[in-house]
Amino acid sequence: MTILTLDIDSFHTSAPKGLRAESPDLTSAEFHSRYCDHNGPIRLGDWSPAGSRTAEFTATLEFAGHLKTVVATGSPVAAMTSALYEEGYPVEILQFHQRRTAEGTATFVQCECDGRRGWGAALADDGAESTVRAMIAGVNLLGAQLT
Repeated sequence: MTILTLDIDSFHTSAPKGLRAESPDLTSAEFHSRYCDHNGPIRLGDWSPAGSRTAEFTATLEFAGHLKTVVATGSPVAAMTSALYEEGYPVEILQFHQRRTAEGTATFVQCECDGRRGWGAALADDGAESTVRAMIAGVNLLGAQLT
């Protein structure tokens, strides 16, 4: 697992315009604390891409009190959105930005859940894992409650 710890210059060039406008004076540590490092009801317990030549992955999600394994081919956004809805988290992805950096793949997502909006961000070795981690950070940041 890689955590987003870009220096402030790299952060500003990697983050989308809306997120840069929302957080112009944050240090990289403050950015990480605000957008990446959220304890909440959802955690990524295990991650395994099926192979470098396919778009398959397996993710084990930890929800309050139980585990859910998601096996998907194709879009991690679609798979995660479905898994979250099934668990009572009606999340929508309003904006999605992904950039390759020297540290890995940075993903920034603006989520909406139960009428609340916020950004989540993550950095990982591959785009699919970065996407899953950013979505979890966004939902946890919003403090989504089971419906």
